[in-house]
Amino acid sequence: MTIRVLVADDQEAVRTGFRMILDSEPDIEVVAEASDGETAVRQAVALRPDVIVMDIRMPGLDGIEATRLLAGRTVPRPQRIVVVTTYDTDQNVYTALRAGAVGFLLKDAGPSLLVDAVRQAHHGESLIAPTVLLRLLQHWSAGRPPAPAGGAPTEALTARERDVVRAVARGRTNAELADEFAISISTVKTHLAGVQRKLAARNRTEIAIWAWENGYVR
Repeated sequence: MTIRVLVADDQEAVRTGFRMILDSEPDIEVVAEASDGETAVRQAVALRPDVIVMDIRMPGLDGIEATRLLAGRTVPRPQRIVVVTTYDTDQNVYTALRAGAVGFLLKDAGPSLLVDAVRQAHHGESLIAPTVLLRLLQHWSAGRPPAPAGGAPTEALTARERDVVRAVARGRTNAELADEFAISISTVKTHLAGVQRKLAARNRTEIAIWAWENGYVR
């Protein structure tokens, strides 16, 4: 199955570079480009790409608001968005993830990380640049979250579910979770489904945010 991608960035050189990287992969195809947030939203609604690679700073509607319109909490069919930006401030990362992004990369992260992020987003997982994730974890561990903590789960998490939550917050993939806990991939997915239901989280990124906000990661 070919992963259909929309690339949104106000710099033509960046869009061209991303297209060359992604189109060189046998399972990925860039189906559209956008130079601003409004165009990105229109194309995303019309084409329903599998993954959107979104810049933050664009003229008119910025990437954060475009992400919120396409993947926010009130969107019935949220799209999978990977934010790729030059600016990796804590607030940018936090706001992008809160807006509904499932991944966050820096533009200098390299081709392989971009490709991995697109593939993981397509498979319902998330990828946050390791340097960004480390700083976020340090930020939350120091007890300085930029927003109030999230709500309590609707049901108590089991011991294994708490382990899964901590691992997801550290950026572990399903395969890594299976290896770490010596369980099958299907069992990992069962635990994740239970966590999502109890936390009212739509994806693993929202699970990670909940963990950071509520002190599950130290």
